[in-house]
Amino acid sequence: METESEPYVRLATLRQLHQVVAELNTARSLADTLQTVVDGIVRGLGYELACVNLVRPDGDLVVAAFAGDPAAEALITGRVGSRPAWERRLTMGEDWDGLRFIPHTEGWVLMEDDVPQWHTDGPDPRFQDEWHPEDRLYAPMYATGGELLGVISVDRPRNGRRPGAWGREALQMYAFQAAIAISNARLRANMQRALVRLEREQQALRASEESFRQAFEYAPSGMAIAEMGGDQHGRLLRTNDALCRLLGRPASVLRRYSFSDLVHPEDIGTLLRTSAEGGRAELRLGRRDGTYVWVSLRNSVVADAADGPRFLLTHVEDIEERKRHELQLAHRASHDSLTGLPNSAELRSRLGARLCRRPQSVRAGAVEALDAAYEGRPEAGGAGEHGFPPEGQHPGQHHAYDGGFPAAPAAAGQAADPFDFPGAFPGSPDGPYDHHVHTVAPATDVDDGTKGLAVLFCDLDGFKSINDRFGHHTGDAVLIEVARRLTTCVRDGDTVARLGGDEFVVLADGLGAADAADLAVRLRNAIIPPIRVDGRAVRVGASFGIGWASCGMSADEVLRSADQRMYIEKRSRSKAHRRAG
Repeated sequence: METESEPYVRLATLRQLHQVVAELNTARSLADTLQTVVDGIVRGLGYELACVNLVRPDGDLVVAAFAGDPAAEALITGRVGSRPAWERRLTMGEDWDGLRFIPHTEGWVLMEDDVPQWHTDGPDPRFQDEWHPEDRLYAPMYATGGELLGVISVDRPRNGRRPGAWGREALQMYAFQAAIAISNARLRANMQRALVRLEREQQALRASEESFRQAFEYAPSGMAIAEMGGDQHGRLLRTNDALCRLLGRPASVLRRYSFSDLVHPEDIGTLLRTSAEGGRAELRLGRRDGTYVWVSLRNSVVADAADGPRFLLTHVEDIEERKRHELQLAHRASHDSLTGLPNSAELRSRLGARLCRRPQSVRAGAVEALDAAYEGRPEAGGAGEHGFPPEGQHPGQHHAYDGGFPAAPAAAGQAADPFDFPGAFPGSPDGPYDHHVHTVAPATDVDDGTKGLAVLFCDLDGFKSINDRFGHHTGDAVLIEVARRLTTCVRDGDTVARLGGDEFVVLADGLGAADAADLAVRLRNAIIPPIRVDGRAVRVGASFGIGWASCGMSADEVLRSADQRMYIEKRSRSKAHRRAG
């Protein structure tokens, strides 16, 4: 039964409750909020002791804040109780509309569990609702979704009695508001940590961008960023000063181009493969003055995890000097150091590139062409393995194709040969896969209109005596002048090479027999005029042998044939006549 002062007590308690709840939202951190919760219970709800047990990420509860007794605070703050022990406590005793009260008569079973606790002994209660030191009262705090945030534990009511209905309701309302304040404090703490982390990431990003900018702008070699994908694929977005100097173009102008606009036409395929693969290539880029510079491109595809590749970071290194040295080394390996003409190895390489193993005059039949395609061709009409005729064929019997042309059409009533059409196999002159142009030779020295690759073998007459009389210096000067005169007498596509010593070879394509003879005369006439060396006039003659390159011959066979013809021509003239040219 209420007393007359009960409404006034409720009003005073409500005012205090409103004040301490208002203070919950003024705390700036989670730790301050937790301490404000326990301080408010001691100051406004009439309990001498209060603590907050906060749920940790692993599920256990830790004593996060304590108020009312410094000795007890030092003893149990920071200690942890297991989740199963707490769940046991929250299911024992009496349920007071959300609160959990465990009287001392039942709490003795909890003395040995791992939940941090502090209490003093005392006498048994003198009346029914008197508070005993071993009584326990808990106020669970739940988040909006029903998740347990923590448990408020109170002890020692100042009036010495167990709380009545109004006291229980006040504690329950306070626990509800405390749960909201703790959730908000956690949210603010998470936001602050996120903001701090974001600020650190932004600072790191700004530092990284600045480092990249400085490395990009002040790199000693060219750097470029190009767009990747879309209609503007390959367009240069940004270039550094080194690339602008290398190409002789300002950055504002380079932004109008892509590398495909600047690359040498012969290198466009290399550039496209490099851009697609994000790899490395060596190619030529155009300068503003119209010249080209050799560069090494190294592409890095900068990708976005969400959108895929976005742009190419390209490193452009000037390798003009290295390429010049490589070309010089390659030229030295393939050219005569004295005259600058192609040497013997280069001559054989160029000659071999025009020849194939199959003679043009003996064309492979369909079956032989098929064998050739599988690298197992026998000679046309020849023996099979181990020298015996092919199975089912008698000596002297030939295939249905003679000389590579189809046999006569089948007579009426006979089945047509399914392979009876021109160009059916690779290797056939009319075949769609035969890109080689066969080299043929005139049948005789009489010009019959056949055009071929003429090989003119030249040997200087009288050169040895010049070398012996005037020394190697004069001999070298004569060779250099002879090389110059030979080069000026041939067409741009012809080859003048020095085999060694005083032997030269001229390759001239598209000549008939008469054309080759006329060319030999012109070359001889160009050689025989006197050559002045150190104020002295010397004179040499020349003997020419005309050979013809033909598929089925090797380069050495072609040169040997021309050499033999040269010696025949040399022996056919007297020594004095040879010296006169």
